[in-house]
Amino acid sequence: MNKTHQNMGEKKIPALLLELSVPATVGMLVNALYNLIDTIFVGKGVSSDAIGGLTVAMPLQMIIMAFGFLIGIGAGSLISRSLGAGDNERAYRTAGNAYAFVTIISVIAVFIGFLFMDQFLILFGATETLLPYAKEYLSVILMGSVFFIITLCSNNIIRAEGNAKMAMLIMITGAVINIGLDALFIFVFRMGVAGAAWATIISQFCSFLVVVWYMAAGRSSLKIRLRHFKPDLSVLKEIFGVGTAGFIRQTSASVVAIVVNNALKIYGGTEAINVIGIFNRLSMFMIMPVFGIVQGMQPIMGFNYGAKKPKRVMEVLKLSMISATIITTTAWAMSQFIPEFLLSLFIRPEEKEVILSIGVPALRTLMAVMPIVGIQIVGSAMFQALGKAIPSIVLASLRQIILLIPMVLILSKIAGVTGVWISYPVSDFISVVMTAVFVLYELKKLKNIFENLKSQTQS
Repeated sequence: MNKTHQNMGEKKIPALLLELSVPATVGMLVNALYNLIDTIFVGKGVSSDAIGGLTVAMPLQMIIMAFGFLIGIGAGSLISRSLGAGDNERAYRTAGNAYAFVTIISVIAVFIGFLFMDQFLILFGATETLLPYAKEYLSVILMGSVFFIITLCSNNIIRAEGNAKMAMLIMITGAVINIGLDALFIFVFRMGVAGAAWATIISQFCSFLVVVWYMAAGRSSLKIRLRHFKPDLSVLKEIFGVGTAGFIRQTSASVVAIVVNNALKIYGGTEAINVIGIFNRLSMFMIMPVFGIVQGMQPIMGFNYGAKKPKRVMEVLKLSMISATIITTTAWAMSQFIPEFLLSLFIRPEEKEVILSIGVPALRTLMAVMPIVGIQIVGSAMFQALGKAIPSIVLASLRQIILLIPMVLILSKIAGVTGVWISYPVSDFISVVMTAVFVLYELKKLKNIFENLKSQTQS
């Protein structure tokens, strides 16, 4: 057992979670920061309508990204559990199969995106004003999406082997390049939303090159050989089973965006779509550290579950829940006390009055129950880490598909655009309560299973 794997099973949980979560959080924050700055540059350098164009293009990007999550999360969970159980060959085979299939799937997804781009954008709620911006942006973004999806999958695999710092470096490389190119293409070359798109795909390709270097140079503890790319049905079944939760979470977010965009198109118009676009990027940046904690938690939990160390599984879950709640409470406080400042970052002075009149009450309502949302995110991730496909799929679907979409459809008819805003906190609250029930039930089962194993070993 190498030192990294030994640490996963023996190092104190707070120190280990910090070691794995901080690089993941920094990498994801920087990644989210370039999305945030990208949007700020587009809003300041083009217009708020250009942000709306990016908003209606986002569902297709999210669907394509979902394939990276599908393979990456499923493979990451299986790799960490295989390493914890001492089955290195299965871990190598999982990584090889993941790379083979994510490449095939991503190429197909991007091809379909190009083929039906106009139809998709109209379906996603593009108004006559927003459609040109969305099409200009998406036409460029799709060209680099294959590299991004492979990199996204790779980050999960690299974190699963315990090398969170490398995963962070990969994300930071792309983010720093993106921010620099954004400023150059938008403000110097005056390339508009196309400039933002070119900055994004060039930076994604640079991140991909770092992944290729890391794997090809033998720096990974996963010793992938040509034979490991051969399809293994048992491995693929588990990858797709566990990864489906991440896929559903991402695609359901896309479906939600479609429903919300179209509801806002009817009841609020272009300005309301612009506001939800700002909210999406702002809220994602503010709660991104929670996903960093989750990315640090999952390999620890998966490894120790595979190594049959229940106390460590419980401890990392508890610490992750507490940390996530602190972060989401901070995000809530910012949305309630300084919404004008946050929204003003994205808009030109001449657009300020209109956007703030819609955006301030919207932001406060949308994030009304944010302090408890971290419980849902961590709880759902727990089931992925343990390889529990069905509950992870249910919880991934809960907030968005099962709750939010019906709420938007019902409440928008009752209260118009205000009904759309109210739908978010209502769905958040119900999903947190249901997630807590699932988690408590699973922890009780885990305790009983490990107690039985202990008594069998002693006898």
